[in-house]
Amino acid sequence: MAINKFRGLGVALITPFKEDGSIDYEALNRLVEYQIQGGIDFLCIMGTTAETPTLTLDEKRSLKDFLTERVAGRVPLLMGCGGNSTAFVINELHTFDWTGIDGVLSVCPYYNKPSQEGLYQHFTAIANESPVPVVLYNVPGRTSVNMTAETTLRLAHDHENIVAIKEASGNITQMDDIIKNKPQNFDVISGDDGITFPLITLGAVGVISVIGNALPAEFSRMVRLALRGEYSSSLVIHHKFTELFKLLFVDGNPAGVKAMLSEMGMIENVLRLPLVPTRLTTIEKISQIVRDLGY
Repeated sequence: MAINKFRGLGVALITPFKEDGSIDYEALNRLVEYQIQGGIDFLCIMGTTAETPTLTLDEKRSLKDFLTERVAGRVPLLMGCGGNSTAFVINELHTFDWTGIDGVLSVCPYYNKPSQEGLYQHFTAIANESPVPVVLYNVPGRTSVNMTAETTLRLAHDHENIVAIKEASGNITQMDDIIKNKPQNFDVISGDDGITFPLITLGAVGVISVIGNALPAEFSRMVRLALRGEYSSSLVIHHKFTELFKLLFVDGNPAGVKAMLSEMGMIENVLRLPLVPTRLTTIEKISQIVRDLGY
């Protein structure tokens, strides 16, 4: 039986770029060490926050090799592998070198808007072919299709290799329905920083976080306190970041967190088109929060 290793604070790792647009591996190395020293529980690489659609296949392979070497088994690695062509995803599962990767995060097909049966068949095919455990990713704000609780639970009950879902639908009732009716070997992971605390109180096992890129120690403490049932202490930290949750996403992700990391002196504030840096007014507000936090 496949086991879910992705609990606690997982960070959706950004891809730092140099001014010329190339990948900044020196900055990435610093960032990885900063995450691990900050107490994260796992890394999610080459997801949406990594600007993966703008990376070439060679860059993806280079990043995977670089990250598995640097992490060296110190925390589990969850790697994005999804798309809106089932055959394409399966081909990637067959041809990519998954050495050092502990699981794949596979997003609901986007743009072509499949039915619930289409979603079920898509993820069934992926579960049957994946060499590592599968974490589903439901994010209708990006894909234009919501995977219902019924479909998620059907997949969870039918496939032992599907071990969790990253839920970013924003629908607490839907998430609670999954948590209430899921099999024991299946977990719900928050896909939104801002609802991580309430979702853990309902039974979620952690978060795949954007803010964790910049504040791994603080956010991992909030997550651990909540998982231990120390809700009052966890809630204090949650409320401390309420304004920041909004600022990091007001101009899109990862524009906000890249601006914050740049203000902290960790990376250059460079994104690849069609993404652009966050607005100056937002940067000024983020900069003030960085100063207030003592960075």
